[in-house]
Amino acid sequence: MAAAGGTPGPRVADCVTKVSLSVSCDNLLDMDSFSKSDPLCVLFMNSSGPHWCEIGRTEKIENCLNPSFSKTFVIDYYFEMVQKLKFEVYDIDSSNCSLQDADFLGEMECTLGQVVSSRKLTKPLVMKDKRPAGKGTITICAEERTDNRAVEFEIAARKLDKKDFFGKSDPFLEFYKQTESGWQLAHRTEVVKNNLNPTWRRFRVPLQSLCGGDVEKSIKVDCYDYNNSGSHEIIGSFQATLCQIQQVCLSSSQAEFECINSKKKQKKKGYKNSGVIVIKQCKVVKEYTFLDYIMGGCQINFTIAIDFTGSNGDPKSPLSLHYINPQGYNEYLAAIWAVGNVIQDYDSDKMFPAFGFGAQIPPTWQVSHEFPINFNPSNPFCAGIEGVVGAYQQCLPQVKLYGPTNFSPIINHAMKISSTYAMEVLDGDDGILRSATGEAAMRDIVQFVPFRQFQNAGTAALAQSVLAELPDQVASFFNLFDLKPPSEPSPS
Repeated sequence: MAAAGGTPGPRVADCVTKVSLSVSCDNLLDMDSFSKSDPLCVLFMNSSGPHWCEIGRTEKIENCLNPSFSKTFVIDYYFEMVQKLKFEVYDIDSSNCSLQDADFLGEMECTLGQVVSSRKLTKPLVMKDKRPAGKGTITICAEERTDNRAVEFEIAARKLDKKDFFGKSDPFLEFYKQTESGWQLAHRTEVVKNNLNPTWRRFRVPLQSLCGGDVEKSIKVDCYDYNNSGSHEIIGSFQATLCQIQQVCLSSSQAEFECINSKKKQKKKGYKNSGVIVIKQCKVVKEYTFLDYIMGGCQINFTIAIDFTGSNGDPKSPLSLHYINPQGYNEYLAAIWAVGNVIQDYDSDKMFPAFGFGAQIPPTWQVSHEFPINFNPSNPFCAGIEGVVGAYQQCLPQVKLYGPTNFSPIINHAMKISSTYAMEVLDGDDGILRSATGEAAMRDIVQFVPFRQFQNAGTAALAQSVLAELPDQVASFFNLFDLKPPSEPSPS
C-alpha cells in the first residue's frame, strides 16, 4: 500500500539486479569533411516526470563510423518500474570533448525492460525531429551483473612489430569475450605512443564481462597499432583461457604469449611472431560495492563552497542568484537543501564546513577566496543542513560580492591537494584532466550540473544528477587501491 504523501522512490532492497549495457553503432552519419566522425555515446535515464538524468558517457572513438565502445553502463534494474533510456550519439570535434561543440549523430529511446528482455536490441538512430539519422543503427547488449569479481591485469609487451614508417608502433590491446554470436569487446587499454616494448597501466575487467564467469572459456587479445585515421593496424593476437593464464603466472611468475599475425604467418615463410605479450599479473579479485563500504562504516564528509562573486548580480535584485524571495528561497539555498538532505544521512555527526569565495568581507573588506560563512575560522562547521542555511542567510547581507571566481583555496582546504586550475578545465566531463606534466588523471571526480535545467524538475532530480556518480567513485577508488570494507572478515 502506498504511503500518504506520494509514492516513495525505490529502496535499495527493491533493486532486482544490476545490468551491464554495452553499446555499438553501425553506419553513423559522417559529419567530418576530411575524415570520419569521432563518436561518443551518452546515456540518459528517466524513471518519472519529464526530466532526463545523465547516467554516463562512453569513450570517444576517433575516425570511426561503426564504433564498438569498450566502456559499459552498469545500472540498477527495477522490475516494477518503467525505466526509460535514451542513447545520444555525438561526433566530437573539439579536443575537450564538449557536447556544445559536437555534431548530433542521432538518438534512440527504449526502456530497460525492452533491452533486458531482448538481451540484444538493435534500433535505428533518429534525429531530434524523429527523422532517420541516415542508415545509422545502435545496438545495446544487456548482461546481468550477478558476479562481483573482477580480473586484475598488469601487462607489457616486447619486440612488437614496427608498423609506422617514420616511427615505432603506438600499441594498444583489446580483450574480447567469446559469445554465441561471436567475439564481444570487453576492454580496451590506453595507447602507448611510439614504443615497441610497452607497459600498460594496471587495469581491472569484470569477470563476467571477460568470460561470463567461466575461467575455462577462451578470451581473445588483439594488439593494434593506433592510427589517427581510425584505421588501426593489427599487430597480432592470441587466445587463451583465464585458467591457462593464471596457471602459467603461478608457475613462472608471469605468462608470455606470442603475438601472432595470421596474414603474416600465411605469407611469410619462417614467420615466428610479431612480438610477445607478457602478463605480469592476472588475479581474480572481489569488487566491493558502494553499499559494502557504507555498511562497513564509510562516512562521507560534505564541504560546501558558495560563490559570492559579482557575476551573481546584486542580491537585492530579483535577477540575482543570491536574491532571497519572500518565501525565503533562492537557487543557492535550493541546491544546498537538495544535495545536503541526501548526503547528511552518510555523515554521523552531521557537522558541515561551509565556505564562501569571491567576496569582500568585514572588517578589512579584503577579497577572500576561503572564508567560513559563519565567520568563525577556528570552527567553520555548521550543525546540519539547517545550520548551513542559517549561516548563509546571516552571511549574505554582511559581505560585498566581488571576484574573481577562484575556489582552489577551498579545494585545498577540503582535499589537501594543491590546485590552481580555473574551473572551466576542472570537470573531466568535457575532456580528460591532465597534470602539469601531461599525465592523464586516473579518474574523473568532478560533476558539474546546470542548476536551471532542474528548476521545474524538483529537488530530488537535482540531487540525483549531482550525486549520480558518487557511489561508483567511492567504490572504484577503494577497489583500485585494494581497500576492503572494515567489516569484511579476513580470509582463512
